[in-house]
Amino acid sequence: MTVTPSRAGDEGTTARAGRRRRTGTESGAAGGTEAGTGGEDEVQLPGARAATAGAAHGGATPTGTAPASAAPVSSGSASAADRPAEVPPPTRGFLAKATLVTAALSIAGALLGLGRDQALAHLFGAGTETDAFLVAWTVPEVAATLLIEDGMAFVLVPAFSLAVARRARGTGSGSGSGSGGDPVRALVASTLPRIALVLVGVAALLIAGAPYLVAGLAPGLPDPGLAVDCTRLTATCVLSFGLAGYCSAALRAHRRFLAPAAIYVAYNTGIITAMFVLGGHWGVRSAAIGVALGGCLMVAAQTPSLVRQLFGRHRSAPAAVAPAGASSQAAGPNAEQPSEQAPKQSVTHAVNLALVVPVLLFALCRQSQVLIERYLASSLPSGAISHLNYAQKVAQIPMTLSLMLCTVTFPVLAQALAEGDTERARQRVEHDVSVAACIVLLGAAAVFACAPQIIELLFQRGAFAARDTAATATVMRVYSVGLLGHTLVGALVRTYFSAGRPTWYPLAAMTAGIVATSWIGAATVGAWGVSGIAAANAIGITLTAALLLSGMNERRSVPIHTRRVVHELSKPLRAAGCAAVAGALCASRFDPPALALSTGGLTVTVVYVLLLRLLGVQAVAPAFRTALRSVTRRLPHARFR
Repeated sequence: MTVTPSRAGDEGTTARAGRRRRTGTESGAAGGTEAGTGGEDEVQLPGARAATAGAAHGGATPTGTAPASAAPVSSGSASAADRPAEVPPPTRGFLAKATLVTAALSIAGALLGLGRDQALAHLFGAGTETDAFLVAWTVPEVAATLLIEDGMAFVLVPAFSLAVARRARGTGSGSGSGSGGDPVRALVASTLPRIALVLVGVAALLIAGAPYLVAGLAPGLPDPGLAVDCTRLTATCVLSFGLAGYCSAALRAHRRFLAPAAIYVAYNTGIITAMFVLGGHWGVRSAAIGVALGGCLMVAAQTPSLVRQLFGRHRSAPAAVAPAGASSQAAGPNAEQPSEQAPKQSVTHAVNLALVVPVLLFALCRQSQVLIERYLASSLPSGAISHLNYAQKVAQIPMTLSLMLCTVTFPVLAQALAEGDTERARQRVEHDVSVAACIVLLGAAAVFACAPQIIELLFQRGAFAARDTAATATVMRVYSVGLLGHTLVGALVRTYFSAGRPTWYPLAAMTAGIVATSWIGAATVGAWGVSGIAAANAIGITLTAALLLSGMNERRSVPIHTRRVVHELSKPLRAAGCAAVAGALCASRFDPPALALSTGGLTVTVVYVLLLRLLGVQAVAPAFRTALRSVTRRLPHARFR
C-alpha cells in the first residue's frame, strides 16, 4: 500500500528536517556557497514527499531546507554520501490509513486463525492427538517470532529504511555488478543468499533432530511418534517464514503494508484447507502439512510487490551536482571525498553479527515462554497443552490488534533515530505506547468478563466438550492479566533496536522475565495446574515490560518521560479493571452465551470509555478522529498496490 500525504503536511515536515540539517551542518558549511534560485526538484517516496538533495545547475531546494551536498565537507566531518538522507515523515492521515489497512487484514488473519483452531478442535478435539500436533506447532510459533514478527524485522527494517532513503537521494551503492548502483538491490544481494542458506541448514537440522526436539519439549507426551512426524513437516516453515519475514521487512521499509498484512490470511487459509481436504486420511498430520503449505503461500503473497520495488521504475533523484563554486577544493586539501564504498558500508553495516545475535536471542528468549508452558503442562492430564493453546490464541487477539500502529510506525521511528531526531522519536514512542495500551486494556477487560461465553461460542462443538470450555476459559482469564505487559514489550523493544546498533539490555530484561516464569510456573503447576502456568506467564512478561520501560534512556534507547508515561498508563488500567468487573457481573445474568457475550461486551465498552473520559486520557480521541477522517475523506494521490 502506498499513500502520498498531502502537500501541507509535507511542507511542515520538510521545514523541520531543514532546521535539523542546518543545525547539524553549520560548522561544516562554513565558507561554502549557497545554491542559486530556480525550479524545485522533488522526489516522491512511498508514503512521503521528499526534497532532493541537490539543486543542480542553479536549482533551489524547498524553503528552509539546505541541500545536503551544497555545503563542502570540512576536514574530519562525515561525507555527505555517508549521512542518511532525511525523508520527511508521513502525515497522520497516512499513518492512520496504513494502520487501518494493516489492522483490517490482521483481523481477517486472526479470524481465520480462530477458524483454524475451531477446525482443529472440531476435527481432533483436545486430547492426545491434538497435544502431539501442538508440540510440533512450537516450531512455526518460534519461527514466526524470530523470522517475521520480531527478529528479522528489528534487523532489516532499519537497514532497508536507510537503503530506500539512499535510493531516493540518488546515492549509488558501489556494490558492483548486479545492483546497478541501487542501494536496495545491493542490500538484497549481500544479505538474501546468506540468510536463505542459513535457513535451509536450520530446517534440515530440525527435520533430522525431530525425535530429540520432541523429547526435550514434552518428555511426558503419550504419543511422541506422531509429534515427530508433525515436527518434521512443520520444520519446513523455517525457510518459508524466513523468506516471508525478509519480504515483509523490505516492503514495510518502502511503506508498502498491504502485502505484508495479508500473509496470515494466506497462511491460515492453507492450514484450514489442508485439514479439511486431508484430515480424513492423514489425521492431525494434515494440519502439519497445512503449515508447510501456508508458509509457501506467505512468500507468494508478497513476491510480486517486492519484485516491483526492486526492479520497477523508481522516481529517485539523480546524485546532486554541486553548484558553481562549491567544489571539493573549497573545503581545503584535506576534505573527505564521498567514496564509492562508503554508501555500501553505511547501508549494510546494520546487518551484521553483532546486531543480529542480540535481536535473535531476545526473540528466542521471548518465545521460550511457550516452551516452558508446554514443558510444564506435558506432565498434567491429557488436554492441558490444548487448553493453554486455545486460551492463549484468543486472549492475544487484543494484543495483536493493539500493536498494529507500532508495526506501521516502526520504519518512521527507525528513520527519526537515523537522522538523530530524538525528540520526534520520543513523541512517536510515547504516543504509540499510550494508544496501544488503551486498545489492549479494552480487549483484556472484555476477555476477562466474557471468557466462558467466548470459548463456548468459538469452540464448544464436536470433540470439544463443556469441561474443555470451562478449563480453557479459566486459563484465558488469567492470561488477560498479562496482556498489557505483552503489549508494552512489543511496543518498547522496537525502540531499542530501531537505531541499528547492538544492545543487550532487552535480552537481559526478557531473561529476567523468563526466570520468573520458570520458577513461578514450577512452583504453582502442582497446586493450580494450567492456571498456575498462565499466572507465571503473566507475571514474567509484566516484569520484562517494567524493566524495558525503566531502561528507556538516551544511552540504550529513546529517552522518554517515564514517570509521565506510567501515570498515563495507570488511567486506562484502572478503567479496565472496573469495566471487567462490571462486564462479568452483567454477562453472568444471562444463560444464552450469545446474549451474555453481547451484554457483557457492551457493558465493558461503555464503562471503559466513560471512565477514560472522566480520567482525562488524552491519546484515544485524537487517534480516533484521525482514523475516522482517513476513512471518510479520500487522501490526495492515494493508491494501493
